[in-house]
Amino acid sequence: MLTSFKSSSSSSEDATTETPPPPFCQLASSSSSSAATSASHHLRRLLFTAADFVSQSNFTAARNLLSILSLNSSPYGDSTQRLAHLFTKALSLRINRLQQEQDPTVATCTTNEMTMSTNSTVFTSSVCKEQFLFRTKNNNSDFESCYYLWLNQLTPFIRFGHLTANQAILDATETNDNGALHILDLDISQGLQWPPLMQALAERSSSPNSPPPSLRITGCGRDVTGLNRTGDRLTRFANSLGLQFQFHKLVIVDEDLPGLLLQIRLLALSAVQGETIAVNCVHFLYKFFNDDADLIGHFLTVIKSLNPRIVTMAEREANHGDHSFLIRFSEALDHYVAIFDSLEATLPPNSRERLTLEQRWFGKEIMDVVAAEATERKQRHRRFEIWGEMMKRFGFVNVPIGSFALSQAKLLLRLHYPSEGYNLQFLNDSLFLGWQNRLLFSVSSWK
Repeated sequence: MLTSFKSSSSSSEDATTETPPPPFCQLASSSSSSAATSASHHLRRLLFTAADFVSQSNFTAARNLLSILSLNSSPYGDSTQRLAHLFTKALSLRINRLQQEQDPTVATCTTNEMTMSTNSTVFTSSVCKEQFLFRTKNNNSDFESCYYLWLNQLTPFIRFGHLTANQAILDATETNDNGALHILDLDISQGLQWPPLMQALAERSSSPNSPPPSLRITGCGRDVTGLNRTGDRLTRFANSLGLQFQFHKLVIVDEDLPGLLLQIRLLALSAVQGETIAVNCVHFLYKFFNDDADLIGHFLTVIKSLNPRIVTMAEREANHGDHSFLIRFSEALDHYVAIFDSLEATLPPNSRERLTLEQRWFGKEIMDVVAAEATERKQRHRRFEIWGEMMKRFGFVNVPIGSFALSQAKLLLRLHYPSEGYNLQFLNDSLFLGWQNRLLFSVSSWK
């Protein structure tokens, strides 16, 4: 894990019609044979044609195509075959749900039954399996925690967001007069983001002209036990650095936005005088996006009332929240084509951890985008342009990401994910991570 941070500062609208965007970009590597490239393109076109049939309620034609796709896809094939396998299952589930709505007497499988077929966890060794099962104890939240750790280790997606957001916070608080920093982390998970920043803050105290830094983190999450574990780990690490540190937990109950807003308002009332506040929204805001933008509007208004020095935001570059099924499907297919191609290029063909991530983590996301409807959907990502407009509408100003953050991200990719496919771009004063010609994630900062 990279732990070095610089403390000094460095100098659209989505489519809304039912017509889908142009067919999918070619992301096959230059080493692929023309036959493999053609087969990949053909499979993706079949998937979109099947989705088009589903959108027209032509379930017979859709099922015929899905039968062909099922025979030509596999969770153990190349990246295109593995992706087709998951999208085929998701489309099948969508058909089942739609038919159930039309005729409640039709026997259909449930979401759990559909996902169980892609939820088998596989391991490279019996020791790994024993450690995993001992850790999880059949607890779903523990399973999610393990997959999150694998995602953090095997891909740059999470670490890119953490690294860049941390540098933005350090840059924004370098001139903090009293050295007291309070971070509100709206989805702290296992707290992986914060040890590098804590180390950088501790190093600031070596300057005789700077006041001793102190850090308070309020971590939000749904699991009280998990939050307590995270707080204990961060406290032990802070003690090892000699850093003044406090951890507070803020429990979110079932994505209860009104309850969360109330707790944030109470947090504002209890703020310590002179304390600098930073709000961290890494892969979080999309959860509250709705068509009218009223939920996210209320949330941003409350965040603004905290008068934070900096607000960091990391989001997917995908339009998974569009009301049009075909647009969502096309966006999801292009996005996960790039994700799966990056995994194919950077991990060994027999990587069991990669297979598990594809089936359990990304497969669950695909099932949500394709098969779920209305309020059931959790994956409501929007592109940076939409987020930028919304942040400005509620009074936030974009703070440019510093050039040192770009250097850190380049170092991350070079040391841990060496592949020519990944690329970094500065756009609209924000930093983007992409694969080939497809942007995947953005990190921006606001005040």
